[in-house]
Amino acid sequence: MKKILVTFCLAAVMTGLSSCGSSKYVTASVADIDGEWNIIEINGTAVVPAPGQAYPYIGFDQATGRVHGNAGCNRLMGTFDVLAEPGHIDLSQLGTTRMMCPDMTVEQNVLNALAQVKRYVKLDDENIALCGKSARRPILVLKKKAPDMTVADLNGKWKIVEAMGVAVPNSLENQPFVELNVAEKKLHAQAGCNLLNGGYQTDESNPASISFPQLISTMMACPDMETEDRVKQALNTTCTFGRLQEGRVGFYDADNTLVMVLAAD
Repeated sequence: MKKILVTFCLAAVMTGLSSCGSSKYVTASVADIDGEWNIIEINGTAVVPAPGQAYPYIGFDQATGRVHGNAGCNRLMGTFDVLAEPGHIDLSQLGTTRMMCPDMTVEQNVLNALAQVKRYVKLDDENIALCGKSARRPILVLKKKAPDMTVADLNGKWKIVEAMGVAVPNSLENQPFVELNVAEKKLHAQAGCNLLNGGYQTDESNPASISFPQLISTMMACPDMETEDRVKQALNTTCTFGRLQEGRVGFYDADNTLVMVLAAD
């Protein structure tokens, strides 16, 4: 499937997009790049992630001006000017996390390419091209990214294995978990000492959105409330979710920072 996809996109570039300034294509607006995109080509070469590494992608949020994604090993984050002239964008100031992976080749290629981007054009409904100052051949070709998972995939009980960057001990008397009832849009959770109950909200424009406003907690006091405080903080700041390796799920805050890790219970 990947080979067919890349061939199609390369064909589009070669037949009509030898230049990002081609008169055949109307300059795109910021609305056209809104959402998440897989990075499928860099400087005319198809992207092939190293074994076990994530496929690189980049996301643009028109409402907030935020950029997020994954370069192949590390997460991307930053901002872009939503009021810039249509078709113009500067991605030279994006930041990343600092993990090391066995093969950093794809990531380095992605970061080097993004640092050169100054404009963009729409290829079709599923593909866009990011270009440099020269407006010659695209530096990167992006394809609309299908959601890794939907809210329906969250249905059921999940063990909380990490909250606010800290691993949850397995020795707790009340092991923290979250349980979502998607049919009723409800959440039931154990924070470590107290039980939490409430609903959740999603945004139709973003399939990966989820938040937990107005959770209600029981009021017991326990000797150690640190884990519970982190669990509550993570749930209160959650805005989106996504699939992680080994079947795990991550909850992210508004800055796309991982605040909670869940494992199937």
